[in-house]
Amino acid sequence: MSLETLGLSAEIIKALKEKGYESATPIQKELIPAMFTHRDIMAGAQTGTGKTAGFSLPILQELSKRYVEGKHYPKAIILVPTRELARQVHASIEMYGKYLPLKSTVLYGGANLTAQANRLKAGVDIIVATSGRLLEHIGQKNVNLESVEYLVLDEADTILDMGFVQEVNKILQHLPSRRQNVLISATLSGSVKRLAEQILHKPKLIEVDSMGTAAGSVTQVVYPVMAEKKTELLSYLIGSRNYQQVLVFVRKKEVADEVAKELNLSGLKTAVIHGDKSSGERSRALEGFKEGKVRVLVATDIAARGLDIPTLRVVMNYDIPHVTGDYIHRIGRTGRAGKKGLAITLVSSNEMVALKDVERLMGKALPQEKMEGYAPKASMEQRGARKSSENKKVDGAFGKKRKSSSSPTKKKRKTTKRDGFKSFDAAKPKSDKKYKKGRRGKR
Repeated sequence: MSLETLGLSAEIIKALKEKGYESATPIQKELIPAMFTHRDIMAGAQTGTGKTAGFSLPILQELSKRYVEGKHYPKAIILVPTRELARQVHASIEMYGKYLPLKSTVLYGGANLTAQANRLKAGVDIIVATSGRLLEHIGQKNVNLESVEYLVLDEADTILDMGFVQEVNKILQHLPSRRQNVLISATLSGSVKRLAEQILHKPKLIEVDSMGTAAGSVTQVVYPVMAEKKTELLSYLIGSRNYQQVLVFVRKKEVADEVAKELNLSGLKTAVIHGDKSSGERSRALEGFKEGKVRVLVATDIAARGLDIPTLRVVMNYDIPHVTGDYIHRIGRTGRAGKKGLAITLVSSNEMVALKDVERLMGKALPQEKMEGYAPKASMEQRGARKSSENKKVDGAFGKKRKSSSSPTKKKRKTTKRDGFKSFDAAKPKSDKKYKKGRRGKR
């Protein structure tokens, strides 16, 4: 379906064509017409399918229709979980609305608060923000949200995972009751639906693909590997297959630093981004990766949310994420906009249960390939109720018990005062014991 058939203005279509956008993606076909109805919406679709354009294009068009010259004040709030995603969404909105009279800005932690406040005071129509930084500006009275018409929660599942619900609830207290609410998520889990019940009013549900289904353009493969050889295999795969741009995901910040250090020592120019890195460091690492100055980018799940690298072909999971649903976000960094991608996952023996959880989420078993010299050796130990016969103490199925040559002597129990009373009572005649028992009973 052509974007021109979705009721978008000539100014927006012109900006989209300049970027090479012509046909609408499945989520855009559903989401754009729904946005024009002004109903609350809960939408779920895979990452990299064009959700940002799906909700932002109608907002831009509607606000530009009602725009009064010189009147710039917050009319739309888009909340995102990370600074990387905030920058990405804001860049898209600026590109889509380049021929419109609207102004937008982006607010996130780690950047200069005063500079952001000055932009707000100069007047903006659309704010893209992380919840914590927006609350700071509200607290300092740098922004008034009483005229907001649209509230979008982008990547709501991540907002929940990062524990930002309380901040979102505080922001809601500063918004007018009459507005259009839109909740966007890659996975519509139970917690996301409970959040929707709190914020949305009789929402329209849009679910283009069943949750847990990865984009068909991404080839997935699992490599079983000994835990101590993970980094070595990672380096070998990147070097031997001549991957020129690889995004590597890890669970922990400390591991990210260690992996990046080892890859650099092996001759692969590597940068790293995680929560302990400053906004400037993360921006420089990402730009170097996009421009090809850095071959490998190692990132934690949270830091890498919102990374949009159109040319990225290879994603490698150094380990399986803590939150199973993050696997979808990880592999969604490649194979975007219908292009082909490859997702490689390294799995050690102690991650097999986590792998099963991922496969249940995906609804299929992931293909495995073994690399000689790296795959763990198959265990010969028999597991389950029946144990190995090596330690059996019987001869055959019905044989007699073997006599142990060196059976351990039983430890003698310590004598107590009660033992003395027992021996004294045992020596008494039965009649005497009966008499004693009777006397005790009458006391």
